[in-house]
Amino acid sequence: MAKIIPFKGIRPSKDKVHLVASRSVDGYDKKELHEKLASNPYSFLHVISPDFKDGKRTKPGTPARLHKVKAQYLKFIQEDVFIKDEEPSYYIYQQFKEGNAYTGIIGCSSIDDYFNGVIKIHEQTLTEREQKLKEYLEVCDFNAEPVLFSYPNDKVIDEITAKVTLADAPVYDFTTTDRVRHKLWVLDNSEQVKDIQERFSHIPAVYIADGHHRSASSALLGKSRRESNPGYTGEEPFNFYLGVFFPETQLKIFDFNRVVKDLNGMDSATFLNRLNEKFIVSEKGTDEYKPVQKHNFSMYLDGQWYSLDAKKEIVHNDEPVGSLDASILSEHILSPILDIQDLKTDKRIGFVSGIKGMKELKHQVDKWNFRVAFGLYPVEMKQLKHIADTNNIMPPKTTWVEPKMRSGLVIYSLENS
Repeated sequence: MAKIIPFKGIRPSKDKVHLVASRSVDGYDKKELHEKLASNPYSFLHVISPDFKDGKRTKPGTPARLHKVKAQYLKFIQEDVFIKDEEPSYYIYQQFKEGNAYTGIIGCSSIDDYFNGVIKIHEQTLTEREQKLKEYLEVCDFNAEPVLFSYPNDKVIDEITAKVTLADAPVYDFTTTDRVRHKLWVLDNSEQVKDIQERFSHIPAVYIADGHHRSASSALLGKSRRESNPGYTGEEPFNFYLGVFFPETQLKIFDFNRVVKDLNGMDSATFLNRLNEKFIVSEKGTDEYKPVQKHNFSMYLDGQWYSLDAKKEIVHNDEPVGSLDASILSEHILSPILDIQDLKTDKRIGFVSGIKGMKELKHQVDKWNFRVAFGLYPVEMKQLKHIADTNNIMPPKTTWVEPKMRSGLVIYSLENS
């Protein structure tokens, strides 16, 4: 059963929250990142990119860089950019984006749940990246970007969150420049905190929707500190890590699409003939075409849209991973026809999140160095859960899950208070 605990969050002062909270640093290109850092002295990006102010460059991931990150974080606390809550709390988070509303609870998950399988995974992590993130945590001692979890809807938790969000004013209510509205409530009522923690303790499993490497690195850190502290109690901060937990009906899974730079030496006619071997190919003209169901793909080539329907003989619905459209595309088009054998390393393939729509696939082919694009039907939550429950792993870049929380909105300290 899930152990999800309240904590004393470190968060921006109310007057600065809209300035502090930022997207993940990977979400900015070089020019945009420089503009954000130059124009906003309170952005959490100054913590993650601490070289900007003093102009002294350090290499990402090195001890010198990590100590600068920690120093900038502590400076924000000293300057009251961040405040710390006095009572262990849960935090109710709401996001409103493009007509979708999401409500979840920020708390801390247990590394024991990661080790014992209560926390379910569906993505393979890279050892090198796990280790780099562990080193980051070892020096910086905080979580600023929560892992995104889903859990089966629970009536009691839903009732508590509804009661709080309807009756109480949020401590934060702001809209970011990408037109996303964010609300946050501090839930520190002892009875409600107890009820939420108790209800989570009856939930048999929670599922990582986004943040597998953050989970793995936190578990590694906790294991290492336990080995260094044989008298640990299990309640020290390093035994937990930051998460935002959404009922599974509150999450939205988008497609994750593919663009390819060339046709592996073929002309378009030859390529289309090869597709006909395993797919029913239908021309759709110049209007954008979006897949309408599982095992139906869209394709953009030479200014035209196509529908690709997988023939029955290549669909194996009894296989959790093999039945995924991402697997079918790789097994029957990307690998045998276009000679793309490794999605993680092949420089000829790119990935486009479904939130950008089919128009972005067209743009990538028409304006950038790509020859063909494929649109996929989104993975369903029951597919994700089935893969995790059967200890299987999805292909890389199979799901794009919303919402994405901002960094620095609520921070969990790994230091003993």
